[in-house]
Amino acid sequence: MNTAVAHIKGGPLCPQLRGTVHFRDTIGGTWVSVQVSGLPEYKPGTDTSGPIGPFGFHIHQYGNCEVGDPNDPFKAAGDHWNPYNQPHGNHAGDLPVLFSNNGRALMSFYTNKFRVHEVIGRSVIIHENPDDYRTQPSGNAGKRLACGVIEWCGMKEKH
Repeated sequence: MNTAVAHIKGGPLCPQLRGTVHFRDTIGGTWVSVQVSGLPEYKPGTDTSGPIGPFGFHIHQYGNCEVGDPNDPFKAAGDHWNPYNQPHGNHAGDLPVLFSNNGRALMSFYTNKFRVHEVIGRSVIIHENPDDYRTQPSGNAGKRLACGVIEWCGMKEKH
């Protein structure tokens, strides 16, 4: 059974953020489990600023977590992963939002949009805002708080 992991590390906008995302092939798709700590507490949006949380959570095109611009980090990870050229909201890389519970989020879910081998070498990004699932191409999810490259974990099957 194929498994992969991304070790999430916060960037300059949220250096305390840490966690892991596990990917496991299952019948007809992939089981994804995420555990993170150090998320900022929720702050509602105002007339002049967006909310902080729930947090956008996506697979991005490239496995590059270089910080780059500290005020707008992790741009080298590219856009949301969208192998089937779908409109936003239906990208294979669009994952459910993360909710901060005293700085922690734990979640597991199933998706049939990809298999583990397809996401190896890509990255997982946590954004400061929830995804609106409409705005093209990135869902207006705000700045990138944390990044982790998806790598094989343990044995893998040949494809």
